[in-house]
Amino acid sequence: MTQPFWKMHGAGNDFILIDDRALAFPSTHAAHIRHLCDRRRGIGSDGLILLQPPAAPPAHFRMRFYNPDGAEADLCGNGARCVARFAHELGIAPADMLIQTAAGPLRAEWLGHQARLHMPPPRDWQLHQTIPWRGQPQTIHAVNTGVPHAVWFTPDLPSLDLPAWGAHLRHHPHFAPAGANANAVQITGPSALAIRTYERGVEAETLACGTGITAAALIAAQLGHVTPPVHVTTAGNDTLQVTLHPLTLTGPAQISFRGTLP
Repeated sequence: MTQPFWKMHGAGNDFILIDDRALAFPSTHAAHIRHLCDRRRGIGSDGLILLQPPAAPPAHFRMRFYNPDGAEADLCGNGARCVARFAHELGIAPADMLIQTAAGPLRAEWLGHQARLHMPPPRDWQLHQTIPWRGQPQTIHAVNTGVPHAVWFTPDLPSLDLPAWGAHLRHHPHFAPAGANANAVQITGPSALAIRTYERGVEAETLACGTGITAAALIAAQLGHVTPPVHVTTAGNDTLQVTLHPLTLTGPAQISFRGTLP
């Protein structure tokens, strides 16, 4: 039996999406997920998303998100915006919908050209933490926006050795045992940021990270660096908008192609 899938991306953050309302996908097989997400031997993606029946109304469906290493994560902001469009185009949910996630029920809206996700309440704030890097103390901030994120502000984002710096932060004992996504952020205007993100589970830089964009905007606003709404430009040169009251993330959710798994 073949399994249809969609390949989608939110600002270059790409995903394999599967309608699994029949609960037929072997989601417990991490090796299978790793194979599908492999960019040389599989389809290739920054994660895999299953759309499943909700545990109970009023949620329209359940979203389960898996990183390319096969581990399940509580949330993916760009992935949730993609699955909102996926569900709406399949006729599973209206344009204004409620998604059951491991981070709690989240409202999402398909706006016809973009998707808006109402993010979970931020928690586990840690401001002004000191972590050494190459012999120098660095000021790091952190917040959980569905998954944990560390945020570091830099005046020169393009020249940063993010693979090394990101891996250092992601695995630092300060964030043990779960680890954290690592975001390097540059202030580019009174309501604007640029960001690069090293994602756990991917273990590399991605072109965008929705929960990381949200974390960066929240922390920058909390520190008085920007005035909301905040416009955040990603490594892929897409700009997403974050509002704080309510806390939302708005940006593209695009279809790359459709196919079938053998």
